Amino acid sequence: MVTILGPLSSCGALLPLYSYRVPAGFPSPAADHLEQKISLDELLDLRAPHMYLVRIEGDSMIGAGIFCGDIAIVNRALEAEPGHIVIAAIDSEPVCKRLAKEHGQIVLKSENPKYPSRYILEGEGLQVCGVVTFSVRSHEKQA
Repeated sequence: MVTILGPLSSCGALLPLYSYRVPAGFPSPAADHLEQKISLDELLDLRAPHMYLVRIEGDSMIGAGIFCGDIAIVNRALEAEPGHIVIAAIDSEPVCKRLAKEHGQIVLKSENPKYPSRYILEGEGLQVCGVVTFSVRSHEKQA
């Protein structure tokens, strides 16, 4: 299940990118390693108005590194192909799944063995709403 948050707009803000690789162990000052300034728009290849955000609900995509509460960046201009993670609506119910095709039949696959694949049956309405290109997760301590 997903909650559609809305379209993205370009911000154009430039953020510092340091050439120093940050280890997950001991800290090191990186002020002398400023390489350039980049924008998140450029880094994430955000091309509004084709991009929108959704909040992921549930744990069916944890095997793909997408967790409950993550925000997915979705590109509706990309043509969805088998292997892509997509936002799709099955009879108007939005989901985030991996698109597949088995024996000519469209399948939406979970990335968690607790959940079965969802075969699209004849007569069911399926609309692929876009391809997930990135996901964003907060690492801030939760209260």
